[in-house]
Amino acid sequence: MTRAVRLLPVLLLGSVLLTACGSERAGPADSADPAGPAELASRAQALGIAPEAVYTTDAPGHTLAQQSVGVLGDDGFSAVYVSPQKGTQVRLAVDRGTVTAATCERRTGAEAATTPVTCVRDGDAWYRSAGQWAEYAVPKKDFVVRVGGTGVPRDVLREAVDHLHRPSADELDTLLPSAPAGGEPVERGDLPSFGDGAPDNDVDAGG
Repeated sequence: MTRAVRLLPVLLLGSVLLTACGSERAGPADSADPAGPAELASRAQALGIAPEAVYTTDAPGHTLAQQSVGVLGDDGFSAVYVSPQKGTQVRLAVDRGTVTAATCERRTGAEAATTPVTCVRDGDAWYRSAGQWAEYAVPKKDFVVRVGGTGVPRDVLREAVDHLHRPSADELDTLLPSAPAGGEPVERGDLPSFGDGAPDNDVDAGG
């Protein structure tokens, strides 16, 4: 049974854009030291994410929205990079599967529903587009890494693909919280313990 994506809905990321000057947005890592495999596995598995699905990137003009990081599907990984200046978002999504010439034009759910998907080979990746939406799909072992968005120039997406990498030690601190002692799952602070589990977006008087 496929688990629902635990990711802030795209429409909710408008609130993230308002925190551009706050500590919740992260820039490039200061260190290139690779994250330890054991530490990465501990943090990823606490969120239900397969450690081998955790990637990060540098998307020109976009910064990681830490609140967006979460599990995708059964054990994939998802994160969104936002640009307050341009109002665009680049989504990094890693899920199990593959992409080939025969399957590249199939819909994944991210495209405009009424627009045909076109697909062309671009180096080691596939460039998929439908209207204003576009993404690069990069096959990895057992996974497909997708980097896409609406209204994002192709060269920005291509550069983000070129910068795809496994997180460094500093980047891991930004991407994934430390796993709690005793192996308990990480609790999402924006998810209420009642109702349908949707993020709690209540605000006080005055917004």
